[in-house]
Amino acid sequence: MLAVLAAFAVGALVVPVLARRFGRAVFPLAALVPAAAFGHALTALPAVLDGATVTEITPWVPQLGLALSFRIDALALLLVLVVTGVGALVFLYCTAYFTQGDAGVGRFAGILLAFAGSMYGLVLADDVYLLFAFWEATSVFSYLLIGHNRGKRASRTAALQALLVTTLGGLVMLVGLVLLSHLGGSTSLSELIANPPQHELVPAAIVLILVGVLSKSAIVPFHFWLPGAMAAPTPVSAYLHAAAMVKAGIYLTARLAPGYADVPGWREILVGLGLVTLLVGAVQALRQTDLKLLLAHGTVSQLGLLVVIAGWGGAAGGIAAVLLLLAHALFKSALFLIVGIVDHGTGTRDLRRITGFGRRAPVLAAASAAAVLSMAGLPIAFGFVAKEAVLTVLVDAGAAGEAWGWITLAGVAAGSALTLAYGIRFVWGAFADKAGVDALPAELSYPRGETAALFVPPVALAGLGLLAGPFASVIDPLAQRIAAAYPDAAEAGHVEFWHGLEPALGVSALIAGVGVLIAGLLARRMPADALSAESTWGARAYRATLRGIDTVSAVVTGLTQRGSLPFYLAVILLVAVASTWAVLPAAPLPASVDLFQHPAQPVIGALMIAAAIAATVAGKRFQAVVLVGVTGIGMAALFAIQGAPDLAITQVLIEIVTLVVVVLVLRRLPARLGAKHGSSHRVLRALLGVAVGLTMAAVVLVATGSRVAEPISAAWPELAVEIGHGYNVVNVALVDMRGWDTMGELTVVIAAATGVASLIFIRTRADDLPRVSRRRQRESIRERRAAAEAVDGRGSWLLAGRTLAPHNRSILLEVVVRLLFHALIVVSIYLLLVGHNAVGGGFAGGLVAGLALIARYLAGGRHELAVAAPFDAGKVLGAGLVLAAGAATVPLLFGAAPLTSAWFTLDLGPVGSLDVVSSTVFDIGVYLVVIGLVVDVLRSLGAELDRQQESDADEKALA
Repeated sequence: MLAVLAAFAVGALVVPVLARRFGRAVFPLAALVPAAAFGHALTALPAVLDGATVTEITPWVPQLGLALSFRIDALALLLVLVVTGVGALVFLYCTAYFTQGDAGVGRFAGILLAFAGSMYGLVLADDVYLLFAFWEATSVFSYLLIGHNRGKRASRTAALQALLVTTLGGLVMLVGLVLLSHLGGSTSLSELIANPPQHELVPAAIVLILVGVLSKSAIVPFHFWLPGAMAAPTPVSAYLHAAAMVKAGIYLTARLAPGYADVPGWREILVGLGLVTLLVGAVQALRQTDLKLLLAHGTVSQLGLLVVIAGWGGAAGGIAAVLLLLAHALFKSALFLIVGIVDHGTGTRDLRRITGFGRRAPVLAAASAAAVLSMAGLPIAFGFVAKEAVLTVLVDAGAAGEAWGWITLAGVAAGSALTLAYGIRFVWGAFADKAGVDALPAELSYPRGETAALFVPPVALAGLGLLAGPFASVIDPLAQRIAAAYPDAAEAGHVEFWHGLEPALGVSALIAGVGVLIAGLLARRMPADALSAESTWGARAYRATLRGIDTVSAVVTGLTQRGSLPFYLAVILLVAVASTWAVLPAAPLPASVDLFQHPAQPVIGALMIAAAIAATVAGKRFQAVVLVGVTGIGMAALFAIQGAPDLAITQVLIEIVTLVVVVLVLRRLPARLGAKHGSSHRVLRALLGVAVGLTMAAVVLVATGSRVAEPISAAWPELAVEIGHGYNVVNVALVDMRGWDTMGELTVVIAAATGVASLIFIRTRADDLPRVSRRRQRESIRERRAAAEAVDGRGSWLLAGRTLAPHNRSILLEVVVRLLFHALIVVSIYLLLVGHNAVGGGFAGGLVAGLALIARYLAGGRHELAVAAPFDAGKVLGAGLVLAAGAATVPLLFGAAPLTSAWFTLDLGPVGSLDVVSSTVFDIGVYLVVIGLVVDVLRSLGAELDRQQESDADEKALA
């Protein structure tokens, strides 16, 4: 099963690539995957019929008891056959539905295949969290499929609507699954059903799960999203909204029913809302003039009927539910595919404009009639067998004295009569000759591409739904295995085409008569205007809800997002202070406090305090930045005194880089603080600053007094050697013991770099300066020096030095940078390589290399930066992340845990030896990410701001 899922995943990735070469011919290739899954499922049929369950379990997160657990029993097997069988036929249909020049065919095929794989995994998953993962995957892929026509606003709106509704329901369902698995002590769905937990919170968990069921299967009040989803291509409607995604809720209901049908609220919710949906959908279907919308509302109605019988409970109800589910998948997918052919053959789906199409496509008309016959539950179709089973369950319940039985029977009978009425309306609207309706142009009279691929799928589905009726007993062994999961399995009965003259048959006859009468009465009352999917009350409520959310968000944003950085900072600090003091009073204080452990510490602390106070009264921005930097350098000194040279070096490097970056930004701001916007509320700001300071001091005191156990860091020196094979505890912790934390920090760094670049650049994160090859650089060095000496008597120590204005050049700075740049790069590489055993590491090495590039930029300007860093910063950032992730995950290929290190000693002869550890690759990734960040910042806040200033100066000169 896991291999089949992998085939779906690989196919979804490969199909778009193949489509570039083969176009729409890629669909038959894609159909091979669900066809193979169908065949694989059939191999499990003998075992399932013998009462066995085919399982496949792969540990996922053993510590949490989670596993990739898949299970094929009778119910799962039936759903897999539906999902894969109908899916293969839909892929064949797509071969003729799309034209060779249609855009996005490969993307559509890949997403549709991924969706099929998600449905396959959903019905087989036995772990509740694995089931939820596939559940949400179907929502995401359906969003992409519904919105396939990205150029149409209706498609985008419908896709978002479906995603929001089904995802919201899914999140509520997740809460229910978590609660149920916690109460049951297991994440195994089969275990939770076989041994339902006995707890007062079980009804609440089931109700939460049912919210996901109702939203996924388009049950009132969530029914409105499905008609809107008809903006999707017809194959999507035929597969997702007839045979696959909407069946997920029905499947989960049928799966849970054996264990939870007696839970309070189960039947009331499912049967009650199901009946409302059955009637609302049927009435709305009769009001439609668009054939596809007619089927969409009819699908909503039929889903209501499915929920009614699946939620009824009992073995007989379970058999009736799966029979109806199978019949619905056959006739409704066939009808949707037929609508696609009618639409392409006539150029419209408006049943008021179509006439005589049945004479031009008699086979299609016959297939449509057969599908409607099954949908209405009339003999001899398979739908008749399913409908008789449903009616028998309800009649028996009513006869046994259950009031719900008679109420439900009346609702089902009314809805079924309306179903026959709109079924007749569909056939008449699509294929009948209509008086007074002009025939469509001849060139539109025949379906596009009358090929086997276009006609075989709907005809096969409709024919199977018709002919399976007399042979319904074939499915009885599988149905009996499904019924075996229920406590009353002995009362299930058998699946047969003819049960004799029973009350259910009389009800069916009454339904047929009323349905024909309704169709006749409505034949002359055709709506003048077509109804859109957005005109229903559910859709209006959805739009009103979104408008309300937008209004509230606008008000909240207006109150909080005021464009004032001091305000934002004040809010953050106030929340931090308030939340901290809410718990601090109850925390223990230390028995004693050491004011300092080294004589230099109070001196350094006093200097830091003086610098911080001076920064608050500084009148110029640069002065304030330097004073704040003093506190950072002081912290580095404290680190060094405490025996943490790695932290000290890193802190110093960060302070230098930060100072440069801030100075680059200050070029675009007034020199003096408050030059444009004066400082207000100084007293409040001072009070807030004091509060924050006192809070942090209290946190430090409480933290020192709250430790009750030996800290794990005490064992880090030994763990560093044992796990990371290094003696630099800090570096080993970053790349071995806490490597996943570092991975998260790298992604934050990349996000920050991308954010800075996106604020400055419009189209690309790179500048547009010409890149000079290294050979050309060497050839031009002598030319530039000679030209410079001839002009002003000064040489150019940097390649782009002469691009600066004379008053901005410093020959001394150019000489120093020229002499130090390569030395700094060597030092950075040294720090990178020795960091596992000595002071250094990828972060410190990257900062040193970044400082070298900063020096090149400060000495030679943006043109010098283009020469010093002739690469795309984004690619360097990505390469660093890939290296780090690869180093973390490669051990999995060798059966080891992630971030497991391997090492060897490299003999360098007279120079010495070098211990090489595989985690050094991770450190190289960190090194590249830091360099990429620095280059990104220099290109955006440095080079791009330089260009903007030059542009502004040119505009002023022209003015």
